[in-house]
Amino acid sequence: MSSVYDDDYFITKIGTPFIFPNARYGSDEGLLAYGGDLNPNRLLIAYRKGIFPWFSEGDPILWWSPNPRLVLYPQEFKERKSLRRVIKNRGYEIRFDTNFEAVIDYCSKVPREGQVGTWLIPEMKEAYIELHEMGFAHSVETYYEGELVGGFYGVALGKAFFGESMFALMPDASKFALRMLSSIFVKKGYDFIDCQVETPHLMTLGARLINRDAFLDQLDEAVMKPTDTGSWSSWSQQ
Repeated sequence: MSSVYDDDYFITKIGTPFIFPNARYGSDEGLLAYGGDLNPNRLLIAYRKGIFPWFSEGDPILWWSPNPRLVLYPQEFKERKSLRRVIKNRGYEIRFDTNFEAVIDYCSKVPREGQVGTWLIPEMKEAYIELHEMGFAHSVETYYEGELVGGFYGVALGKAFFGESMFALMPDASKFALRMLSSIFVKKGYDFIDCQVETPHLMTLGARLINRDAFLDQLDEAVMKPTDTGSWSSWSQQ
């Protein structure tokens, strides 16, 4: 391994071994390392250490652990009046892990304010599809009259869920999916949903910023608990 100096901290170049720098010593911006690959085992090790990949096409793979960290504790999900009306009247249906590839494809294509292009380039999509096939990555899907209209995907390790990306083709479709997952996570004893970086949208739903050290302490405990590997499709009935 070698390092390059950047301002007042080191950004590590990732070599062949699945080794990452200690996230506690990174800058607040959170860029810790570059290079390596998206091998599923490397990804799982990164998540266990509070690190995730995020980069654009043409860039090297960049590995991040920002400070502070946006976290949603399932029991703190805020169900606003508008969402309650949607739950009561819209007729949405939730399914789990029935169309993972479609969810990640929509996440890569839906236009986002202030964003040109997508970070979900083909290599990223392939890596998370492989994690899904291994039973670690999962999709939460919202359907309306049998059509997929929203949802998100992420990675589960222990009793931590790392949310990656979401989309909505109809009003509040992704919020509904997050509300349903949060309800199930309360019953199943999940510690938190990692939302990574601050977004006003998620903060209106109850997510809050916490210090990175506190996040990493909680993560260390969460990943020691049993992981719900395999398909979550049966959760659709809960």
